[in-house]
Amino acid sequence: MSNVYVGMSGGVDSSLTAALLVEAGHKVTGVYMKNWTQDLPGMRCPWADDLADAKRVAVHLGIDFTVFDFEKEYKQNVVDYMISEYTEGRTPNPDIMCNQEIKFKLFLETALAAGAEYVATGHYACTESGKLLLAEDDNKDQTYFLYRVTKQALDKTLFPLGNYTKPQVREMAEARGLITAAKKDSVGICFVGQIGMREFLSQYITATPGDVIDKQSGNVIGRHDGAIFYTLGQRHGLAIGGGLPYYVVGKDMQRNIVYVSRNLQDETMWRESVDLQSIHWINQPVDEQADIMVRVRHRAPLVPAKLYGNTVRFNEAQRALTPGQSAVLYVGNECVGGGIVA
Repeated sequence: MSNVYVGMSGGVDSSLTAALLVEAGHKVTGVYMKNWTQDLPGMRCPWADDLADAKRVAVHLGIDFTVFDFEKEYKQNVVDYMISEYTEGRTPNPDIMCNQEIKFKLFLETALAAGAEYVATGHYACTESGKLLLAEDDNKDQTYFLYRVTKQALDKTLFPLGNYTKPQVREMAEARGLITAAKKDSVGICFVGQIGMREFLSQYITATPGDVIDKQSGNVIGRHDGAIFYTLGQRHGLAIGGGLPYYVVGKDMQRNIVYVSRNLQDETMWRESVDLQSIHWINQPVDEQADIMVRVRHRAPLVPAKLYGNTVRFNEAQRALTPGQSAVLYVGNECVGGGIVA
């Protein structure tokens, strides 16, 4: 059997991943990636608790355990990227960048240098012959976040949970006596925990209040506390009372204006096509004008489209395609790649 280094976050998914690999006869080493340890005002970073849980599971399973300190690289490659994108008025996805730069690059390289033959994580995805395939659990499938991983990385990666649903994972963890079996899934920013994006960004960016303008009438109907905090299609957090809800339909970063509308059919909310930047193919690019399926945000349904160069043309117009987010491309059950929404 193989020497496998398992990324253990202190959650149930990675805990069961390690357990299944031990049962399969692999020599398993648990690894906690120390990516972020800073506390923020009113929010204690949970890293120490997560590390302790990962250690307890490793002891329970009788496997070696170590810590890889990636905090410097994480700040440079994920956090600084995220802050820069928000400053420019875009809405990035730090989980995707974390997978690209940390988990399936730095972690993989460090593990292989330490003697690993493979790495494994608790992601809900499948891989076969360097291909990234949809997970069994549609609700938990994480291929959207993994589309920027390389074929070379997938050749060295195991996803033991790909054929299980989340309820099955919890039942299996409980049956094995893992202390993380009932631990809640982490929410909020991937590396901070419960704190919201606005609170996090406020520690690094000085936002300037400005006008909220009704796009239809041109009237100022409210004030915002920083255009960087708002994203296309957003409904909550506008603090505009009365009548039907308003939605964010645009931003002018130079003039620090947020445009809103009550019209869900506003043309800026719907796009029949989208240009992609920084397109990444896991294996080979799809053929020009090939029929593909596209996921425009995590847990959004797969929708049919065709690809023309770097332009995706949808069979039906899609709502709230947000610059900085990703559109991920599929052929059948294979995630073939994707790009950043321009």
